[in-house]
Amino acid sequence: MATDDYLADPAELAAWVGKPASDPKLLAALTAATRRFRGAVGHRVTLVEDETVILDGNGRESVPLPVWPTTAVASVTLNGQLLEETTAYDWSDMGVLRRLGCRRWPDRLRCLTVVYSHGWADVPEDIAEAVIDQARSMFVVTPGVQSKAVGGQSVTFGAQAAIGVTDQWQKAVDRYKIRTSGDP
Repeated sequence: MATDDYLADPAELAAWVGKPASDPKLLAALTAATRRFRGAVGHRVTLVEDETVILDGNGRESVPLPVWPTTAVASVTLNGQLLEETTAYDWSDMGVLRRLGCRRWPDRLRCLTVVYSHGWADVPEDIAEAVIDQARSMFVVTPGVQSKAVGGQSVTFGAQAAIGVTDQWQKAVDRYKIRTSGDP
């Protein structure tokens, strides 16, 4: 994984764990945390250009695009017919595709084909922080260990090690997860 493909800066994780940013275990933990976050939200998070999605109509004026922020909409096709932007539809950076001219999208499955760009050029800070926190845990926690005693010292890992995620992580996942037509 290229360093620009991580959802957090390896140098920031390195500062937390006291290892160089090039440490293989550190990079493996950051790769795993990045993959875990992307899997949890259902998309890359970083900028994706000209992705084609097929959407269901909902009988309403607006249809949510699956991933936001929307940076561009290259085309919208309704039942095989290319629509004209600003006369037939408009879109917002929050990922809303709106039908114009007092019209509604049909209430029909797979009727919309949208080619759009979405994601962040710079990873939002709350995502980076959650990924760093997860990677830090992965770096220091031995998988499957709840308690460890060596000589006269013992260590017990908290609920995060047992559960796998923090409240901070879950809030970031909930905020950035892929949207379906039933989501607000």
